[in-house]
Amino acid sequence: MKSMLNKRNLRIGITAFAVIAASICFYYLIFHGDHFSSQLNAFYTIISPVLYGIIFAYLMTPLVNGIERRFLIPVFEKNNKIISDKHKKVFRVISILLTIFIVGELIYGFFSILIPNIIKSIKSISYQFPYYVQNLTIWSAKFLEDNPDIEKIVLNFLDTYSEEFINYLNNSIVPHMETLVRQVSVSLISILKLLWNFIIGIVISIYVLFSKEQFAGQAKKIVFALLNKKTANQFIKDVRFTSDTFIGFISGKIIDSIIIGLICFAGTNILKMPYALLISVIIGVTNIIPFFGPYLGAIPSAVLILMVNPVKCFYFIIFILVLQQLDGNVIGPKILGESTGLSGFWVIFSITIFGGMMGVLGMIIGVPFFAVLYAMIRRITNKMLQKKGLPLETSKYLDVDYIEENDEFIPKKEIRKNTFFKLRWKKSDSDQKNLEENDSNK
Repeated sequence: MKSMLNKRNLRIGITAFAVIAASICFYYLIFHGDHFSSQLNAFYTIISPVLYGIIFAYLMTPLVNGIERRFLIPVFEKNNKIISDKHKKVFRVISILLTIFIVGELIYGFFSILIPNIIKSIKSISYQFPYYVQNLTIWSAKFLEDNPDIEKIVLNFLDTYSEEFINYLNNSIVPHMETLVRQVSVSLISILKLLWNFIIGIVISIYVLFSKEQFAGQAKKIVFALLNKKTANQFIKDVRFTSDTFIGFISGKIIDSIIIGLICFAGTNILKMPYALLISVIIGVTNIIPFFGPYLGAIPSAVLILMVNPVKCFYFIIFILVLQQLDGNVIGPKILGESTGLSGFWVIFSITIFGGMMGVLGMIIGVPFFAVLYAMIRRITNKMLQKKGLPLETSKYLDVDYIEENDEFIPKKEIRKNTFFKLRWKKSDSDQKNLEENDSNK
């Protein structure tokens, strides 16, 4: 009895402490939010190499597992040898080294081909830019000459905004050149720090990959210690679902973007578009962003082609529309499948919300994150419906206006019909007789 009272008092004390601590944190967030944000940014700066390492390890885990389980272990088992713990450690070291080598070679090969061609394209653009401007001016003049109303609007627009642009340069840019130079210097230092954190993150990811089963086991141990078995099992299941959703969507989207980039490169070469490689890279990289990505990549690419040849720009826009239809209806579903389970509306919703909060990164991870949130809400809703003995299918609720006490679903049409008959019956007995006669004649 005394032991039960002590446990009860301990729980009350912990709950009271948690409530007081939460109230203090809430007050601090409301009235000292800026200081809290600065402290949070400082903590993020310190811990960022560790976060990079965990993210790198998470992204490389499928490749490490594939090399280890589909290549090293089957080859070793063919010799009818027993796999010991020592062998497993050797397999893990070999698979990690092969993964880092493969990823490094892919990144090096990609940039070794890409960077020289991009530099060549940029040089060509800078050298021939006056010629492109002249071509665009001649084409625009000819187009506007045939459309005097449009010409008047464009000239007024140019006169207005060219003067504003000159004033902006003289009053804002030129007086603050020293500040701009300082900001560029700070940006270069930030880039060097980012590279250093990247290197440390790679080192940390090696340790994480080597002991990932142990880390996972320790995390599960903590979960089962803090929660009851049923809740812990559901929590681990949710974490596994979250991981599968994220890794499936991101890896599938990367593969899809590579395929789209290659198809774009082949198509632009066949159509003899200028700067085919540069445009294909822009289209492929922006394609990682769901829904809005293809348009974000197509706009600057179309402007680039427009400066060289306006007619080919028109062909390019048609080609991109066809390519995106192919990606959205054939290639994307084949690769991604039902990795998110979200409708088009929820995809746009998640990209808009998370993109507004986190920028480009939010637009990339917003869809899988919202898919996990959506699945959890759906599971909780289904559990609550099961407890009430109601059906789980959404189709059963499409035409329902209310549910009777005996769980009978009353459709909207039936409600209107019953209401109509009741109103007619309440008028008079003669009206009711006429109504019955009309029904019998029908």
